[in-house]
Amino acid sequence: MGLWIALAVIFVLLLGGVVFMFVYTTPIAEKVYREYLVNPHPEDRRRECSCLTNEEQVAMWNAGCKWGEEKADHMKEVEVHRDGMRFLGEYYDFGSDKTVIILPGRCECLKYSYFYAKPYENSGFNVLVIDQRSYGLSDGEFNTIGKEECEDLKVWIRFVEEKIGIHKIWLHSICVGSSTAVLLTSSPDCPESVKGLVMDGCFISFRESFRTHMIDLKKPTFPVLGMVMRKIKKNTGTDVNAIAPIKLIDKVTIPVLFLYGEKDIFSRPDKSKILIEKCGSKNKEVEWFKEGAHSHLRYTNPEQYDAAIARFVEKYA
Repeated sequence: MGLWIALAVIFVLLLGGVVFMFVYTTPIAEKVYREYLVNPHPEDRRRECSCLTNEEQVAMWNAGCKWGEEKADHMKEVEVHRDGMRFLGEYYDFGSDKTVIILPGRCECLKYSYFYAKPYENSGFNVLVIDQRSYGLSDGEFNTIGKEECEDLKVWIRFVEEKIGIHKIWLHSICVGSSTAVLLTSSPDCPESVKGLVMDGCFISFRESFRTHMIDLKKPTFPVLGMVMRKIKKNTGTDVNAIAPIKLIDKVTIPVLFLYGEKDIFSRPDKSKILIEKCGSKNKEVEWFKEGAHSHLRYTNPEQYDAAIARFVEKYA
């Protein structure tokens, strides 16, 4: 009898601990999800720097905006529609027969993408920068980690083909923008006009990358990470594991340039090398940077960054 009582007490204590853990962590998961994957201004859309406390981010923002101001005479505002939603962009026409579409990272609007436009302008490309769903002035509330963004991108590509008359399209993607790019270029219905892909800091999976973000934010990963992934699935239908780049990259066959930092803590070099090795393209190259934080490689190494792109597009564009 005494043993059964002891086991019952242990069971009650364990159950109470589990209940307490979920009661404590549920608000944390909700806050993390809302802060990092949901548009905080669904009724007050805006284009602004995503992190005013990060000096490098602000410097990149200011340098990019300067480029935008200098090239304003080449720009026209553009938009596309899908599923009743309106997505906005800016098209910089430099008279080329090639266009690059820049896919920014999480939380970023099209002005962030200005910073990455110069190497393509110098290499003879027109440039399309876009507010992806739920960011900038585009419609949407939730980031879908590439699932719906991929379908939106197909609409943008049709726009470039049909309205601009360009049939040589390249993609430049940063961080989670690469998830969108891999989803598109690994798909059997990827438009034939997509000729090349440059990926800056592509992670092997969003779950792993976001886990590192949570550690960096000093948030508990268990069970919060799993709870955030379930919120993504509930609100957007995205199965993060199913669309992980590591599971799709073998189907990418167009020319690919990987850009990685040796000190990147969010797309770790050891994991990144696995992604590169698994990539199905026969024309894949990688440029490693000794310095530079995740998504800030061009800021730290502008000459090396731009030269790597110039060499790659000269070879394959």
